[in-house]
Amino acid sequence: MTDDLLAGYQRFKSGYFAENRQKLRELAEEQKPSHVLITCCDSRMEPALIFDTEPGDLFVIRNVANLVPPYEIEGSYHGTSAALEFAITVLEVPEIIVLGHTRCGGIRSLVLNAKKMNQDSFIARWMSIVAPVADLADPHRLHDHATFNYCEQAAIGFSLRNLMSFPFIRERVEAGTLTLKGWHYNITTGSLKQIHDQDTISTIVDEAQD
Repeated sequence: MTDDLLAGYQRFKSGYFAENRQKLRELAEEQKPSHVLITCCDSRMEPALIFDTEPGDLFVIRNVANLVPPYEIEGSYHGTSAALEFAITVLEVPEIIVLGHTRCGGIRSLVLNAKKMNQDSFIARWMSIVAPVADLADPHRLHDHATFNYCEQAAIGFSLRNLMSFPFIRERVEAGTLTLKGWHYNITTGSLKQIHDQDTISTIVDEAQD
């Protein structure tokens, strides 16, 4: 299997790299991405392919189910939070997009197995960030794609709200120098739903927390 990767690397080195050597040399000196993209580590999600972007355009943060944890300083490891801090306070990226997707395994496991998951597992602890989302699912329609789509979009709402708990993000949003958006991508149809209505998202989150 590694032979496939090495063959791909050779095509990249003799093709794209050779044709864009100067641009890549400049990127090596400085990066200035236009967007922070928080998306899932699902192998079917390829942001650069979906949005037809070039190296240096996107600062991509990937994790299970494209979640943003709430701001907190306890504990030892904060990979997503550290990446956000670097992107916003050092690179000064002007826009953050939370990109969810259909058929998300993390959301599916939360909805179907919330009470069965080993609560000491890494996945269970991570998905607890959006635990109330499981209660939004209609128990009579648990295998309906529409149910999962709704829960996936609700999880995006939680992440958008959690982003605002970071002081360095809230400060910039309120100053008008940073914008937050939520998008939901359908991996089957290729459609992209832009979640513009923050009031609707807030309502979904409030319903989940009640």
